[in-house]
This record gives sequence, structure tokens and C-alpha cells, in this order.
Amino acid sequence: MSRKDKRFVIQEHTAGIRHRRIHWDFMLESGNILQTYRLDKAPDEILHYSANALRILDHSLKFLTYQGPVNKGQGSVCIVESGTFQIIRQNHSRVKLNLNGQTLEGKFILVQIKDDEWLFHKQ
Repeated sequence: MSRKDKRFVIQEHTAGIRHRRIHWDFMLESGNILQTYRLDKAPDEILHYSANALRILDHSLKFLTYQGPVNKGQGSVCIVESGTFQIIRQNHSRVKLNLNGQTLEGKFILVQIKDDEWLFHKQ
């Protein structure tokens, strides 16, 4: 990992006790926080389809490795993808990334649709 490489993780987040709802939290290291996006697709699906990415609250760096219960036991997370990334180009509505993960490898783009709504896809 070079000095320009930062870490990323995708956690499968299962929420709800009765009705299991699943989404994926895509977290990018940025200083001492993780910028976080809620995805509607798993990493292997993102290789072929765009994912809706909702920008949510930043998470602490502990989530780079954390797996287990969250939300006072109302859900759980497990890591399904991790690796390093470099920002190739960035402006207020577009972030071009180079991801080096087990599944997600190569150039990807986050494009802002409106407010906290983004699209995430392989280039």
C-alpha cells in the first residue's frame, strides 16, 4: 500500500429482526472517518449494473474491520469486500476511483444525481 492508497470496505448490512432487509455499506477512508454510501447492490452485481448509492452519515474507522451486531442488536454487518483505493479525479458531483479489492478491481465512478443520491458503477 503506497502513501496515496486508502482503504475501503463494503459490509453487508442486515437490518430488522422480523423482516430481514439487506443493503451494503460502501465506506471510503477519508482522514479519520469513513465516508459512507448505502448501496442497493452487492459487489459482484456492481461489476455489471449501476448501484444506487445513498450518502449516509460518516462512520468511524473501526468499521474497516468490524463485523457483528449493530443498531442495539437490531441488525448485523459482515465484511464482503475490502481493499485499497486511489482517487483519480474528483469534483463536487463526480468521484472517479481506482479500486483494488477482491471483487471490485479497476476504475469505478460515483456520480451525484441529486442531494445525497448517487450512482456507483464500473467504468
